Amino acid sequence: MLPTAARCAAQASGSSAIAKSLERLLPKPSERPPSLSSGASALPRILSRTPDNGIGRRVHQVRWSEKQIADCYWVVSRTQFKLGGAHGKAWGKLYWKGKLVSEKEERIRGDLKYTWAEGPSKPTRPAQADAARPATSTEPQRATA
Repeated sequence: MLPTAARCAAQASGSSAIAKSLERLLPKPSERPPSLSSGASALPRILSRTPDNGIGRRVHQVRWSEKQIADCYWVVSRTQFKLGGAHGKAWGKLYWKGKLVSEKEERIRGDLKYTWAEGPSKPTRPAQADAARPATSTEPQRATA
């Protein structure tokens, strides 16, 4: 039997009904365990919720982005977790402003002290150098009296 528009619509509505049913079975976002939460958190919590325990992932401290430091991150090479991923240790190589800083693997410090996120750091606001420069105009400026 070939699929018809009516059958496709019925299947689509059926799959959305299944998705809604599954959503109702999950706990509310505020009640979900750390392994199901997303967003910035302590480093062990972020790495433990990935299938490969974070190996090969890029992570950065959120404060680097807040300080407008771009393209800085750790590449995780080894992890060790305890207490279901709430605590643990991680090792990796540091890249600062896109350049490799640590040639060999080293322990990532501040894993519980700071808030971490996946990916390289990105400034949270536009560069201040652009805002400090006066706007240039193609019109000649007129003297005001």
